[in-house]
Amino acid sequence: LDPARIEAVISNKTRAIMPVHLFGQCADMTPLLKVADAHGIPVVEDAAQALSASYGERMAGTIGKLGCFSFFPTKNLGCLGDGGLIVTDDDELNELIRKLKAHGAKPKYYHQLVGYNSRLDTIHAAALLVKLPHLDAWSRHRRVNAARYDELLADVPVRRPTDAGRGYHIYNQYTIELDRRDEFREHLRSRNVGHEVYYPVPLHRQACFAHLGYNEGDFPVSERAVGRVCALPIFPELTPDEQEYVVQAVKDFVSG
Repeated sequence: LDPARIEAVISNKTRAIMPVHLFGQCADMTPLLKVADAHGIPVVEDAAQALSASYGERMAGTIGKLGCFSFFPTKNLGCLGDGGLIVTDDDELNELIRKLKAHGAKPKYYHQLVGYNSRLDTIHAAALLVKLPHLDAWSRHRRVNAARYDELLADVPVRRPTDAGRGYHIYNQYTIELDRRDEFREHLRSRNVGHEVYYPVPLHRQACFAHLGYNEGDFPVSERAVGRVCALPIFPELTPDEQEYVVQAVKDFVSG
């Protein structure tokens, strides 16, 4: 989200402002909160990729009215399948969310709302409890790996991730931007280098949102990025030798 453009698109239909802490770095929250407070609109943080990241002295997910996290296995703290967490310091919202996650029932079998089956399975919770004490160390390793990439790719003509200096970036992904991205992916496959594109189609161009009436060009930054970005391996156990292999593959492609 561009904080400078939010106010112009707020209408009587606006129910929330939802910044995404993309790739492990917090969005610029101060101007977002200023606009939200001025209009009485709650801020809901999508912190799915930012568990243990921070914005100034505050942790991702604790800045807005609600903070939403993901425990999908590809996240920096993953369970054994699908799972997630919502945090809030609002007692009424806390009560509502607890009902919604359990079919809208409280007490059991007495349904005040139509809810969901969104309870975290016990086996997933057990796995997370084992992994949670390691999260800070894993985040530090990701930051070390990111710094090494920055050094190794310093003279390579690709756009590297930027640490905005607003807090603690945990590099859930290390995403670069370059020309001929799809050819680059084929090159990485030929070298057996793991990679991923987050995300190939922006939300406003998804078929499920066609009814909203957005057109090509309405969100030009997103539209440009989805054709140019590619995430390189950044997992905590990545070794220096493996990183050098990845970087050499990048250099070989760029140099033709």
